[in-house]
Amino acid sequence: MIARLLSLPSLAFTLAFAVAGSPAHAAPRCLSDCTPRIGIVSAFGAEADILVANTQGRRSFTVNGNRFTTGTLRGNRVVIVLSGVSMINSTMVTQLMLDHFHVQRLIMSGISGGVNPAHHVGDVIVPERWAMPLEVYWNHDGTPPAPCGAAGDVSCLGLKLAEVNGKTVPPFVGAAPVGGLFMRQNFVMSRERAPQGEFRFDYEADPAMLDVARAITPTLARCGPKAFKPGVAEPDPKLCVATQPRVVVGGRGVSGTLFLANPAYRTYLFEQLQAETFEMETAALAHVAHANGVPYIAFRSLSDLAGAEEFNADVGALFASGLAETNEAAVTMAFLEAWKARTVPRRQKK
Repeated sequence: MIARLLSLPSLAFTLAFAVAGSPAHAAPRCLSDCTPRIGIVSAFGAEADILVANTQGRRSFTVNGNRFTTGTLRGNRVVIVLSGVSMINSTMVTQLMLDHFHVQRLIMSGISGGVNPAHHVGDVIVPERWAMPLEVYWNHDGTPPAPCGAAGDVSCLGLKLAEVNGKTVPPFVGAAPVGGLFMRQNFVMSRERAPQGEFRFDYEADPAMLDVARAITPTLARCGPKAFKPGVAEPDPKLCVATQPRVVVGGRGVSGTLFLANPAYRTYLFEQLQAETFEMETAALAHVAHANGVPYIAFRSLSDLAGAEEFNADVGALFASGLAETNEAAVTMAFLEAWKARTVPRRQKK
């Protein structure tokens, strides 16, 4: 009997250790709300305000100073948060959302710079994949780095150079003392890939969400709401963009930890990656989504041609008129309507 009693503390310790080390406790979920939802992370405050204003049954949660708003938007249970600019903010807020809410799918939306010169200010781009070209090995020149012996081998540093279509991406080489910037793949750890993890360059958007995005036909304005004055029939032309905005689905989006105002680097991204757009948040969200096994999609409204040196009146019109947030919110809500229609059981449609 005494031996049995003495064994109870060790048994309790063993059970506590086993529970604490179980997968269920390794990745806590829905610390604040466990209702299944679509998570919307907006990088543009004015657009986030529109989405929140259209959300029914709103309830706010504050997590580490970040306001998360839950409710129903276009028939979908959602949770909305403003990320703030930068890859770091996007990463932090997205992981907070996944830990505190039961997020089944993610949407990222906001403003971005154009890389493909075929697009126009006001177009909303929906890439099929996102990458981080500024995760780099910065060599002294444009020759392939060889820290581990062979040219291009960086494995002894725990790194891997980026490849597209099976070939290493050529470096961006600037004038001295810039040297050569060789893109790297990112290391990702997830429950499914543990303990070895994996290297990735592209983070693919969810195919089902992309199919819905290809089918939507939201009404995109050419003139923002501020272009219309009381008692005046015609909008102020200075608050309208020259070309009718459109939704463009496909291609690669890229994100980085800098504000891109370098036309040479923009051209490099277009030529080497066929990138459509550049911004500072989505690929970070995509990394977090992939690590957590959550499908995602991103909508980005083009504000300008990244790194353009000439003045573009459309850029001023986009922001001054309220067109940027109006069109971006219109695409997000049109997608949500179509997604709800796609997921409603047939018996409920009758």
